[in-house]
Amino acid sequence: MDRRRWPRQSEGQAAPRPSAPPALMPLHFSTRELPPAEQFHAWREHMAPLVDVSLPDNMSLEDGFPADQTAWHLGNMLVVQQRAPAHRYNRSRAMLRLSSIDHWYVELFRDGRAWTEVDRRVAESGPDRLAFRSLGYPYRGRATDSDAILLFMSYDLLADEVALMKAANNSILSGNLAKLLITYIHGIEANLSSLTADELPRIVHTIRDMVVACVASSVAPPETATLPNNMGMMERAHRYIHANLHSAELTPDNICRALGLSRTRLYQLFATSGGVLNYIRKRRLLAAYAELNDPTNNRPISEIAEAAGFDLAANFTRAFSNEFGFSPRELRKAAALERPIPPTGSAERPHGGTFGNWLSALGN
Repeated sequence: MDRRRWPRQSEGQAAPRPSAPPALMPLHFSTRELPPAEQFHAWREHMAPLVDVSLPDNMSLEDGFPADQTAWHLGNMLVVQQRAPAHRYNRSRAMLRLSSIDHWYVELFRDGRAWTEVDRRVAESGPDRLAFRSLGYPYRGRATDSDAILLFMSYDLLADEVALMKAANNSILSGNLAKLLITYIHGIEANLSSLTADELPRIVHTIRDMVVACVASSVAPPETATLPNNMGMMERAHRYIHANLHSAELTPDNICRALGLSRTRLYQLFATSGGVLNYIRKRRLLAAYAELNDPTNNRPISEIAEAAGFDLAANFTRAFSNEFGFSPRELRKAAALERPIPPTGSAERPHGGTFGNWLSALGN
């Protein structure tokens, strides 16, 4: 009698990959341990770089303001879990003139509601509704007691779609794509404490692509891009730099002339990025990274180096390796073999400070 024996494991089955350690360390802020009369002052100071907050008319300082935030820094994205009592908020034009923050963000409420006004148009946020907004424009509003998750994205992450993003400012994203993004956000939130370093860039760009798709299906096609008067100075500077990124005329003096800025003010805006020249250099290196990471791009490395502002290939290789931890040739080879290498970056992750400190670290 023959007995058929089935192997317990297929010979071709790949061995399990060793598990990588978690990459994210949460940042916490809470007012709960303070005396009730001091809680709102602490919250207001924490949020001051972003918005000016105030209490509703029917609340006093003695009522207390128990609020919590837990933030997770994913590189070009900051995920914030927030619980806060009812309050008002205002990001004024005066604040924008002094601010280096012009990020985009998605707001997803689990509980509570908010009403936000931009250019006399009000968007109502609520449970399972995705609101999309830019911090490069003034806005104001009010919120009830709420529990929300907020996704802040650096300007550069969506710079290629700036006209589309501008058209969607302060809008509610709807449709099946928005429902899928909501599900994906909840799934990511549930696993933040276990995500590994090589997973973060892929997650950030997946969310980025889903946001762009949601915006494209939710808003009307954008008109010709302009620089409106109510745009923050940092966003105006970012737009000018990205529009002229590979121009030899992209200098601090020309940026100042185009935007009507003094050199001192320009350097203040880009202080958190190590200066405007350092910002331009990093953006050019990131553009070079994107080209080299595209397996269909056969452009010579020397031409990519020249477009990034480097006359000598050796200087480009040195700067690229210092920025990302590997050479241009190594990246191109990995892309051809479909083994992507995520950029490591050299910036340290923030471990404290105000909400503005957390946001300023994005994209550096």
